Amino acid sequence: MVQQALEGGASLVQYRNKFADKQLLLRQATALLVLCRHFNVPLIINDHLDLCAQINADGLHVGASDCDLGAARRLLGPDKIIGASCYNWLDLAVQAEAAGASYVAFGACFPSETKPNAVHAPLSLFTEARQKIGLPLVGIGGIHIDNAAQVIAAGADALAVITDIFYDDDIRHITQRYTQLFQA
Repeated sequence: MVQQALEGGASLVQYRNKFADKQLLLRQATALLVLCRHFNVPLIINDHLDLCAQINADGLHVGASDCDLGAARRLLGPDKIIGASCYNWLDLAVQAEAAGASYVAFGACFPSETKPNAVHAPLSLFTEARQKIGLPLVGIGGIHIDNAAQVIAAGADALAVITDIFYDDDIRHITQRYTQLFQA
């Protein structure tokens, strides 16, 4: 499924598995890293700093209650991508930038099937963030092909999408449709 998304033009892959044991995490992340390297696309590991360092992934994504972003930056070095979930908190994004984040993510932009209890981040937050921070902004949560353009128009530089891509009958085609939104 990830290969089909990459063939469709996905420009970054984030590995997120909240339920696997360490052995499965290592096996899956290693396989994804090989695949991403083949497509010359960065692989970001969600939450697991140790796993990111162990397999030499391209970066790490952390939430507010995960590992310390500054410590992650010191351990991983200046060349790794480090993203931070900032939910609907602009102040958290400002702090993340100061701590060395490479990008910040806001969401849920819309009701999310993956995280039904996620806080709502209004699209106006992207405009506000653009005025206060200089990092790329990522929209996440409840994004589908029919509402994705709204998030981009609000100021998102990238979209994090799970359900609409991986539950589609043609993963390659739906990913191409997302890619075309950024080419317009």
